[in-house]
Amino acid sequence: MSDPTTHVPAGPTAAAGGPVSYAIFRVARLHREQAGKLLREVGLYPGQEILMMHLWDTGPQRQADLVRLLDSDAATMTRAVQRLERAGFVRRTPSPTDRRSTIIEATPASAPLRTAVEQIWEQLEQATTGGLDAAGCAATIEALGVVERNLIAVCRGDGRACPSEDSSGEASSSGASPAEASSGGESTS
Repeated sequence: MSDPTTHVPAGPTAAAGGPVSYAIFRVARLHREQAGKLLREVGLYPGQEILMMHLWDTGPQRQADLVRLLDSDAATMTRAVQRLERAGFVRRTPSPTDRRSTIIEATPASAPLRTAVEQIWEQLEQATTGGLDAAGCAATIEALGVVERNLIAVCRGDGRACPSEDSSGEASSSGASPAEASSGGESTS
């Protein structure tokens, strides 16, 4: 149920042909803004937490693999990793098997950050889904899954790699676009 005191502005007339797309634009912008506010409290930019989540779950990774996984580019990933390294959350080491590769791993010092990131994502979830019951949350996840699959199909039709697919061709469930995930607060477009 919506709050009648909250006014959602109408989109520009040029967006009249895409009301769902405009709603997604508005929601994504607000979601990223709120995520940024919460993440700044622990010294992260939006997207760096996704990079850390992958490292915490999968262990050390080649930087080139992280670039592909998070649909980033090498320069943006390098900046994000350098910031995290300066903060003491990751360590970069040369690959023992490929001199051209760098291995990125979460440090033990990042363990308290993981707890903070988990709490931030819980807060973000509460802020995002406030007013929705379990059925509303499930319906939202289902609808967003349809939207994601539609966009993946469009990407495939263009012959481009789809940013939210993992290497198996399945849609990712990271909760943020891979481009945002690796940006370290900077646009990758």
